[in-house]
Amino acid sequence: MRTALTTTLKRWTLILLGTGAVLLVPWTVVLALTLPGSTEVRHWSLAWIGLDVLMATGCAATALLGLRADPRARLTAAATATTAVLDAWFDVTTSRSGGDLVMALGCAVVETALAGACVAMALSEPRKPDEQPNSAAHKAVAPTKPSPAP
Repeated sequence: MRTALTTTLKRWTLILLGTGAVLLVPWTVVLALTLPGSTEVRHWSLAWIGLDVLMATGCAATALLGLRADPRARLTAAATATTAVLDAWFDVTTSRSGGDLVMALGCAVVETALAGACVAMALSEPRKPDEQPNSAAHKAVAPTKPSPAP
């Protein structure tokens, strides 16, 4: 049951998100017209390593939460999918032609597959705790019902 305050906050959040999307269009045009074609970057390797560490952390968090049937796994899956797509984008768009580009495209295929799996998980229905996979431990202990009082 939603309260009026929750509904109002959600509506304003959606309005602000839509406004942000509209305002990003002219900003993107400004960037396209003013950014240099190339630049020297400090800490280049740190940026790439950080992105891969973020993706690995997202995979691990999603796996751990998913194995516990924690519904938050859907959130980490969505974030991990986004990170994988960003990593693929930057791999391809910043690589040199030739062997570097071929390797970047190969990595992009794997990262896109990871993103697809994460999106499928993020959009899936959450499992209920009583829908845990059957295991030997669960089968060994049968649930008991309380006996009716005499």
